[in-house]
Amino acid sequence: MELSPIALFTYNRPYHTRKTVEALQQNKLSSLSDLTVFSDGPKEGDSAARVQEVRNFLKTIQHFKSVSIIERDKNIGLAANIVDGVQQILTRFEKVIVLEDDLLTSPFFLDFMNDGLRIYADEEKLISIHGYLPPLETELPDTFFLRGADCWGWATWRRGWELFQPDGHLLLKRLIESKQKEQFDFEGTYPYTQMLVDQIAGKTNSWAIRWYASAFLENRYTLYPGKSLVTNIGGDGSGTNNGVEYNIPAPFYQEPIAISRMEVSQNIPAYQALAAYHRKAGHPNLWSKIRRRLKNSLKATIL
Repeated sequence: MELSPIALFTYNRPYHTRKTVEALQQNKLSSLSDLTVFSDGPKEGDSAARVQEVRNFLKTIQHFKSVSIIERDKNIGLAANIVDGVQQILTRFEKVIVLEDDLLTSPFFLDFMNDGLRIYADEEKLISIHGYLPPLETELPDTFFLRGADCWGWATWRRGWELFQPDGHLLLKRLIESKQKEQFDFEGTYPYTQMLVDQIAGKTNSWAIRWYASAFLENRYTLYPGKSLVTNIGGDGSGTNNGVEYNIPAPFYQEPIAISRMEVSQNIPAYQALAAYHRKAGHPNLWSKIRRRLKNSLKATIL
């Protein structure tokens, strides 16, 4: 089986980067996989020393088929780093697995990603494979599909990334005109539309909301595991948070998850379970503020 290259995106968190790499090295397929690390440059201030510490560690990484390090001369930000890095990999290869520097992976994460990429390589309706699932109260099948795309440990093909639309204004215009905002926001339980508005206004620079919107509006789907193969350790204030703060994610699953080819369609119980999770995690006062902001800014943004 031809394995997908891995792209890892780092900045100035040496502890998180080390833990991310160490977990990835525990995957049995890591020694057969090519790893490319995109190291963003320092901002003005005291980040230069931490960026250098990260880069010093990157130069010691072993246990992969190959390790390449792309050091940015200046700070271009997480969004630009990821968009450019994914594009670089997919210019040379047909597929890529993407991780950021605060994601711990199960020992079977790479198996799941590579199996999904192989089994669904010719399925145009599928845009990506995802490894993370929040702790839900509903028991779900081993694998299922949701419309859209996600960002905590994922993989895609060149054909999928070609659908990425970087212009948030165009995405929001299409979303409003198609009258799909409620479904996009998981029955109004999570402020994805507001995140897109904030990205357009320059309040955030999220690539992930544009990736989700791009996939959603093209009616493409993502394959998820029924149990999470990824957990996030970046909730300590060390990184950039472009959304509403969540509870600490549950530990990842320590067993392999088999993938069998199925017809690609929305899994309604999974969608409803995620809506219930978002609803429970939200706060009424926060939602009132979000709705008011969205009502006041939406019309002006799409003109």
